[in-house]
Amino acid sequence: MKFTNILFFLILSFQLSAQMKVACVGNSITYGAGIEGRDSLAYPQQLGEVLGDSWKVKNFGNSGATMLKKGNKPYWILPEFKAAKKFKPDIIIILLGTNDSKPINWDDHSSEYIKDYKEMIAVFQKLKSKPTIWLGLPPPAGENQWGISKKVIEGEITDQIKQLAKEKNLGTINFYKGFVDHLELLPDNIHPNAAGSKVMAEIAAEAIRE
Repeated sequence: MKFTNILFFLILSFQLSAQMKVACVGNSITYGAGIEGRDSLAYPQQLGEVLGDSWKVKNFGNSGATMLKKGNKPYWILPEFKAAKKFKPDIIIILLGTNDSKPINWDDHSSEYIKDYKEMIAVFQKLKSKPTIWLGLPPPAGENQWGISKKVIEGEITDQIKQLAKEKNLGTINFYKGFVDHLELLPDNIHPNAAGSKVMAEIAAEAIRE
């Protein structure tokens, strides 16, 4: 009986150590704000379900977070940033830019967005786990109560992320495409509902499985 228990423990330990670890870095869209039961229905959690048991996906989203160090809530100083690094991920999905588009952030610091993004990429690339980094293109934005700018996201931030990915030879995950014809999945014009988060999970899974 003892031998059986030990063997089971060893097999379980091997399976856990063999899991591909995915860190989802982001803001309230990653966090799952507004979703009832977000602990299981936010996009990172649904991504884990889509990918299966050989993957371990963790949610490192924090509502209101910005890529900009001089933004009103820099991801850099949040506990999720430290936790994401400590997680030792094999894959990192970065989805930051939506809150950067707010006038309070973008008007004075737009020129620093890519500089800060490059620095975050460099920080993650220095991790001992040598993660593959994916850059997320933000979902579309409509009229909203937070000052998030549809014009800035679609006309500036998305293009800058694409150019950065090309420059750094990194892949992009196009979350935008999942909503452009299905805005009903964004009930408040910013945050996806549970069905929208499932769409995000499927888009991310398709990308990182390649």
